[in-house]
Amino acid sequence: MPGIADPFVALVPRTMTKQELVQAVRIEIAGEVEAQLLYEAHAAATDDEVARKVFSDIADEEKEHMGELLALLQYLDSEEADHMAEGVGEVEGMMKELGIDPSVASDLMGSVIRNDEGTEKELDAGRNSKE
Repeated sequence: MPGIADPFVALVPRTMTKQELVQAVRIEIAGEVEAQLLYEAHAAATDDEVARKVFSDIADEEKEHMGELLALLQYLDSEEADHMAEGVGEVEGMMKELGIDPSVASDLMGSVIRNDEGTEKELDAGRNSKE
């Protein structure tokens, strides 16, 4: 975990608030990025084929964790989900300007980050069930 704003520096005899939970998820995302970069650097810095394969595999797992955490963040904070969807739309617009098929970005981003209608309904249903 990165050394920034750890909500668990000391054991706190209470449950995190939603705002603290959202912040904790953001910190975990930063940790996954940091871990991914570290494993990729180690893979690039070795001549050992087995070590390179293991480091690369672990780096890929960190990317999966990041996807899970991004989905959780969007579930917990609908405003953040809207901003992410806006960002995807901006990239798609730039791709169109460059003559690149923007569906490539859609396919890469996935429906959770795109916040499409089906996913939005699912997220809303989940949010409402927790209230």
